[in-house]
Amino acid sequence: MATQGVAEPLLKLAKSRDPTDREQLLSRLVDLCESRQGALASRAAAEVEAVFLTLVAEAERDIRARLAERLALADWAPPRLIETLARDDIEVARPIIAVSPLLKDESLIRLLTEATLAHRVEVAQRPRLSAAVVEAVIDQGEPAVLTALAGNATADMTSASMKRLVEHAKTIAALGQPLAQHPRLTTELAEGLYLWVGQALRSAIIARFDVDAAKLDAAIAASLVGEARPKRTGPTTSELKLVTKLAAAGQLKSGYLVKVLKEHQLGLFEAALAKLGGFRVEDVHRALVSPERPELLALACAAVGIDRSVFPTILQMVRQCNDDLPGGGEEGARRAVSAFGPFSPDIAASAFRQAIATV
Repeated sequence: MATQGVAEPLLKLAKSRDPTDREQLLSRLVDLCESRQGALASRAAAEVEAVFLTLVAEAERDIRARLAERLALADWAPPRLIETLARDDIEVARPIIAVSPLLKDESLIRLLTEATLAHRVEVAQRPRLSAAVVEAVIDQGEPAVLTALAGNATADMTSASMKRLVEHAKTIAALGQPLAQHPRLTTELAEGLYLWVGQALRSAIIARFDVDAAKLDAAIAASLVGEARPKRTGPTTSELKLVTKLAAAGQLKSGYLVKVLKEHQLGLFEAALAKLGGFRVEDVHRALVSPERPELLALACAAVGIDRSVFPTILQMVRQCNDDLPGGGEEGARRAVSAFGPFSPDIAASAFRQAIATV
């Protein structure tokens, strides 16, 4: 049977809105390509690619997801189709990003700069990630993506990359555990990591590496003394002015919150969160110093579009800058995640205002 004779009825099915036709199209088209693989002439391959792209553009998400599952390991699939599926909803994109041999470094790096946080996390978790993509992940400095990379033991992690990840652990608490277990962590880097992690991970580092725990503990104690500071009462006037200027210029985005926390600028974080959410600055400050209700901070973050997966890192960074406040421990942190839905940012903002009024 001529490929053109096969492609024409498939193209008609691709234009149909009947789910049954789309299921039939999915099965027939993949079967056709799997059977011929590289034997298709260039013109025929272009026609088949056009049919695939029409399907992806018009098909329901569950059909696109099944298509992605079938094509994840295919080395014959049209590259444009693989690129399109990799940019689709994360439920569709996940198997393509994870294992597709046709998704090259250039495409993965493009996903890191253009796709959603969920897509970027999947890229960081991809098995046998190249050194170039590893560096691109670290360059971005996104806490959730860095944490996913730290847990990827198969990534091509150079000594320089490991050093950069350990440096990030100073402000990203979630990096501690995967880095402490990473097969490429050296004794020298373990000593640096020891300074930023909690007691449980310090014990794990001592068990794994020959480090001078007494010397490191003394360094930690000295740094704590050096960091002693008066109790904060909220953002300074200069911090409030800076945030107001950024907002007026259209440069104040939710990503700014993570940026200033990495730099231990808690006052800027409070001022920016208040401005983005339309909250009173004093209410945001009260949420940050709450002794046992981290869900107040979670509601404020949900109101300004912070993703659920990013919040635990934000909470850890706030606590590191703020004498372990808001309190509530691990149980409070787990409870706080419920502030992320399912409901809209407007509802989260309203819930924050109501809850903070009772504090």
